[in-house]
Amino acid sequence: MTKVLILAGDAAESLEVMYPYQRLLEEGYEVHMAGPSKKKLQFVVHDFVDGYDTYTEKPGYTWPADVAFADVDPADYAALVIPGGRAPEYIRNDADVQRIIRHFFSEEKPVAQICHAPLALAAAGVLDGRRTAAYPALEPDITAAHAEFVDGGGVVDGMMVSARAWPDHPTWMREFVKILRERAPASEAATAGVA
Repeated sequence: MTKVLILAGDAAESLEVMYPYQRLLEEGYEVHMAGPSKKKLQFVVHDFVDGYDTYTEKPGYTWPADVAFADVDPADYAALVIPGGRAPEYIRNDADVQRIIRHFFSEEKPVAQICHAPLALAAAGVLDGRRTAAYPALEPDITAAHAEFVDGGGVVDGMMVSARAWPDHPTWMREFVKILRERAPASEAATAGVA
């Protein structure tokens, strides 16, 4: 079975982790969650409340990491997903996260990233010259990484698909799944058009 890796950590946005996780399982992929260590991760819910100038954060789901970043062999995976939330702000500093991200870009494997995930891509040095969506407040960070900020959902740049935040899930995953079906089908049955 074809495997997809999700890079997460505490304070990753619940919807941005669980929606792609479940959508890819539905598509027939084996999905592994990687975290700073093999432990139960605490996700958060980012929501918009009247009267606030930015999003609010509340405790969200918990979910076990299948593998620690240090133990990931990225060659075992056909694609990568990086959710947003606050997790990218600190996992980007992990040398193994940078190693993993660089592998997917150097091998031109499909990558889906959303919201604050471009922070991790910038730290890995893979955003230069690319077009990417991100949470709109990150536009200066995208520009500083020598990339073009796109205020849209389901933005495709080669094998990378990006989006602003969880309201973009339908367009984000639709574009990513299209690329996956072509480049890394979930199974042999999928390549034959049977699945």
